[in-house]
Amino acid sequence: MRQLHLPADVLLAEAKAARRPDAAPILKISAQYSFKNWYDSQGKLRKYACRMVGISPHEMVLIVPVIGRTGAGVAVECEEFGELAGKVGRTATQGFTVKIEATDEERAKLAGKIAWHEKHQNCATIDKRKHKRIVPNNPLSSLIMADGSSLRCFVIDMSVSGVAVSADVLPPLGTPLAVGKIVGRVVRHTADGFAVKFVEAQALSALERMIIQPPK
Repeated sequence: MRQLHLPADVLLAEAKAARRPDAAPILKISAQYSFKNWYDSQGKLRKYACRMVGISPHEMVLIVPVIGRTGAGVAVECEEFGELAGKVGRTATQGFTVKIEATDEERAKLAGKIAWHEKHQNCATIDKRKHKRIVPNNPLSSLIMADGSSLRCFVIDMSVSGVAVSADVLPPLGTPLAVGKIVGRVVRHTADGFAVKFVEAQALSALERMIIQPPK
């Protein structure tokens, strides 16, 4: 079975630090994930945003806001590879691996999609740079609530006027909070998180440095 390499606690560096010739390519794919039987207060399945940084026909590596326990059932969905199901494998500070559950035929189809994406991903990256919203290199940050408490969060994307995040909390609309060092209010709920509008527009040159404040 082909597996992805995974250093102790730095998923972003896993492919660079320990790649085999047959290892999956380094990715930066936006995705959603959910754990089996994890529901919100309204009985809806909780969905979170994540980043897929590696995949093979047997395993994928995710950077996530909420880390599940080893062996937990998890479903992952992204535009590039569709819906994939499996179980949480190894965990680390930034996320975890998923052991993909699939038939031989499904793995063969996934292998074809991976090969196609590896061949064309540079073109896709160039196109994404034209978008007005920015996807940070390191997506993990902290939410600072009004009472001073801090919570880990995943930054989906950001602009000079606001940011979209995913976390293990869904604050009511109008809730004041800070994402990293920037203060704003919750203005919209989404399928996998919520949007925050900044109190003041930010300088583009300092945006990522101000927003990305790693959780303690």
